[in-house]
Amino acid sequence: MTKNKVCKLQYKYTTFFKESHNFPLFGIQINPYLQDDRRYVFATVGSNRISIYECLESGGLRLLQAYADPDTEENFYCCAWTVESSSKCPLLAAGGSRGIIRLISTEQVESIKHFKGHGSAINDLKIHPTDTELLLSASKDHSLKLWNIRTSVCIAVFGGVEGHRDEVLCADFHFDGQKIVSSGMDHSLKIWTMETENVQKAIRESHSFSNQSGVSFKTQKQHIPIFTTRDIHRNYVDCVQWYGNFVLSKSCENAIICWKPGKLEDSDDIELPKVQYNNDSQTTTLHRFEYKDSDIWFIRFAMDEDQKVMAVGNQSGKVYLWDLDVDDPTQAKSLILTHHKCASAIRQTALTQNGNILLFICDDSTVWRWDRVAVN
Repeated sequence: MTKNKVCKLQYKYTTFFKESHNFPLFGIQINPYLQDDRRYVFATVGSNRISIYECLESGGLRLLQAYADPDTEENFYCCAWTVESSSKCPLLAAGGSRGIIRLISTEQVESIKHFKGHGSAINDLKIHPTDTELLLSASKDHSLKLWNIRTSVCIAVFGGVEGHRDEVLCADFHFDGQKIVSSGMDHSLKIWTMETENVQKAIRESHSFSNQSGVSFKTQKQHIPIFTTRDIHRNYVDCVQWYGNFVLSKSCENAIICWKPGKLEDSDDIELPKVQYNNDSQTTTLHRFEYKDSDIWFIRFAMDEDQKVMAVGNQSGKVYLWDLDVDDPTQAKSLILTHHKCASAIRQTALTQNGNILLFICDDSTVWRWDRVAVN
């Protein structure tokens, strides 16, 4: 059923699938590298299981393969797609409670390497928007790490003196690939730059590094973000994404907040000379996308590639969507999707690049598909 009085978006329920492990599913990601060929392949993670599906043209879901971690105590929280740089074969990075990043080859149907470096659980993973060999991880150990997955080196650590004071829950690359926004249990949001000379040099060196030389790679440490604030939320900030040069972030407060660093009249460029190294950096709230019944944490929203549709689930099985194809975020219209068999907490949503397929996962180990309906 869809409530749709003012929103031009319409979606219809297509199908759902229940995974056999009966544990909550925490992460879902669609492979962006196949969508130009109209192939919609996605991965789900939960418990020690990684499952890979394809969306069929008929409207169904087909399970392509599944991977179970050798450690039955592992609990995967997140995943991110990339490609092998030479063969262009799909790779999936996954991380969770054990603090180990697994790199899964879907061609070989196995883990081909792993990365250890975090001292605790991994809460989020993101691939760089223009360099498929760069992987960002956010951890319970209060830090973010930048990895080169081909050469297996940790390029940089973002954290320390002015970093997060509690678990880092989420992070996102700016579309220019030079800035990172992160959020955490300390209620704070931080913006980090990758444009410093030492980080840029380390990235270049990571691509040609060989451990056969016997010399270890010199990981860079960035202790101070270029921007930090605790003014947006009063609780755990469990999801954050760039929205152009604005930021969208949410906590367990029944709202996704659209905001920008600095004053409304300031330039959208976040430059080093403007930095204030304290928790009083000015912010401007532009809009609150409000919804209901979502006061638990680790619930994550998603947008399509063009950032025209945004979707988030709540703890009672409802999905809220907003039509962001407007000139002003305050004009965005919303839609609520419900189904009588969906009553469990929805942990994460995912949208295809064109926004035509909506996927989401739940605490009852179910995977749901809704398809967009053309509106005259």
